[in-house]
Amino acid sequence: MLVHTPAMDASPATIAPDAALPRWDLSPFFAGIDDRSFRSAHEGLVASITRLAARYDEHDVRGGDRRPATDDDRRVAAQLLDDTNAVMEQLRLVNAFLYALVTTDARDDGAANRQAGLQQETAVLGALTKRFEAWVARLADGDGDGAGIDGEGDVGAEHGGGATGDGRNRAPLGRSDDARVDETLAAHAFVLRKAAAGARHQMSEGEESLVAELRLSGSVAWARLHRDLTARLTADVVDRDGSIVQLPMSVVRGRAHDADPAVRKAAYDAELDAWKTVAVPLAAALNGAKGELSVLNRRRGWADDLEPALFTNNIDRATLDAMTAAVVDALPDFRRYLRAKGRRLGHDDGLPWWDLFAPAATDATAAAVSWDTALRSVRDSFATFSPNLAGLVDRAVDESWLDAEPRDGKVSGAYCLPVQRDVSRVLLNFDGSLDSVATLAHELGHAYHNTNLGERSPLQRQTPMALAETASIFCETILVQASLVGADDTTRLAVLDTDLQGATQVVVDIHSRFLFETELCRRRAARTLSVDELDELMLETQEEAYGDGLDPGARHPHMWEVKGHYFTPFYNWPYTFGLLFGLGLHRRFLDDPDTFRRHYDTLLSSTGLDDAATLAAGFGIDVRDEGFWASSLATIVERVDDYESLAATVPGGRP
Repeated sequence: MLVHTPAMDASPATIAPDAALPRWDLSPFFAGIDDRSFRSAHEGLVASITRLAARYDEHDVRGGDRRPATDDDRRVAAQLLDDTNAVMEQLRLVNAFLYALVTTDARDDGAANRQAGLQQETAVLGALTKRFEAWVARLADGDGDGAGIDGEGDVGAEHGGGATGDGRNRAPLGRSDDARVDETLAAHAFVLRKAAAGARHQMSEGEESLVAELRLSGSVAWARLHRDLTARLTADVVDRDGSIVQLPMSVVRGRAHDADPAVRKAAYDAELDAWKTVAVPLAAALNGAKGELSVLNRRRGWADDLEPALFTNNIDRATLDAMTAAVVDALPDFRRYLRAKGRRLGHDDGLPWWDLFAPAATDATAAAVSWDTALRSVRDSFATFSPNLAGLVDRAVDESWLDAEPRDGKVSGAYCLPVQRDVSRVLLNFDGSLDSVATLAHELGHAYHNTNLGERSPLQRQTPMALAETASIFCETILVQASLVGADDTTRLAVLDTDLQGATQVVVDIHSRFLFETELCRRRAARTLSVDELDELMLETQEEAYGDGLDPGARHPHMWEVKGHYFTPFYNWPYTFGLLFGLGLHRRFLDDPDTFRRHYDTLLSSTGLDDAATLAAGFGIDVRDEGFWASSLATIVERVDDYESLAATVPGGRP
């Protein structure tokens, strides 16, 4: 694996003191949407898709009666895999460029129109994928139904068989008389096994083709509406001097980290008022997307709306159940943290929502972190693990991967965008909080993961959400551990608070979102839900997850509007999986650092090559064992104990 590996002592010279917040550089890819090279890449992609569709028709690649695979079938399969990889490589670059433009400027109508056109031009790929799945299932040999994936479509058998059985390493289409063909099929064995299993949940070819086209005016359009509305949304906020200022929602939400409680409360009030102004169209969008999902999942024979998300994430229900049970058992400890924080901030009835992200520092100066300090902190912590990881920070700065400036029209939150080979772009909205530093470490963890996937084919790089969080959470954990070494009590309290804020979001808040989405899908199967019903359901699930940790009169009924995650089915629990799996890996690292380092990059490069249970077993982890998840949560509980003690003794709390 060829990875950028600067020397361990390479100086991060590009991190200048008091550096302005950077914007990323997209010019290495294209100068703009009217650039000749972009037009050429776009036209080349469309031509490649047309040729790929023609090849499917030429070889009659579609479902039908079962029959044994021939050598000619195997050659066709290998060629289709190669051609599909080539198309996906082209698509990744063009799509990433457009996505980078529209998420940093919601008013760039030219880029938005090109992106919408691209979605139309690539819709056929969804139909071709369904045809390929049906064709592989038709030809799969031996167990034929996709070795390594159980009969219900979940990855792995219920008690550890299936994915770990002898069939896992067999090529589903058998062996041919051509070594190159066999090499391609073997390299994509998991892709083929999963394709065969996915074919069980297909409608007819005509119906699947129609769905691929209609999604553009259905769930895809609803998701775009949510993105456009939320990116352009502003709020009228009472500023520090009492004046009213209009601010982008990303900036308003960033004020939740401000050291001044009046600023946090004013931002919370303004945010709730702003969400009310777009509640009706966002409710329509959510109802529309979930309505489509419900109909299609029933027609495709899934047991419920969660089951296909499990399949997509290469995880079985036994694993999710084990993790969820451990999470529920740990909720009282998270509530203990919230109550301790509430007491420190002068709240007797639990923590109000606007103080969830309040800093532990006692004044704005102590709470603020400069951009150059954030970069140095992340790099120094990464260096405690490996020179490769520290060098990733240098590379991201030197090659202008980072866009950190909050601004009007830019989406809130953060993401890491793989562009081509091992190159990424990282978006965040840096606000000087310790949470922003953690976000930087998190997203650079994703970028490091991408460097390890760089030489895999696009089909091999298809990492499910649950495993995509492995490197990001691991990097956050490294940052926390490094920040605690030698820290005084005040600093330790601030670091622990930031860490527990994040853990509470990923465990407790995401549990509330999981409960919300589960009930939303159940109700939406029968009818649409009103704004009031969505608000009420959000408050009910927050109550179930947060309990007495939050002030019951100061929660956030509009969180269903905030999160675009709901437009990707059950995009919530994989974050919890990622956090706890990452913490479990970190425990393995502490037990045997040298052995772990030797295998870690290999794990990251393999996250698209097998199911989660099999990959975890390589580190001695049984993800179907509730005890594993409880042991990961124990790390968080230890930090709660530490925080609870410090919160009561470190000066700076409010009576």
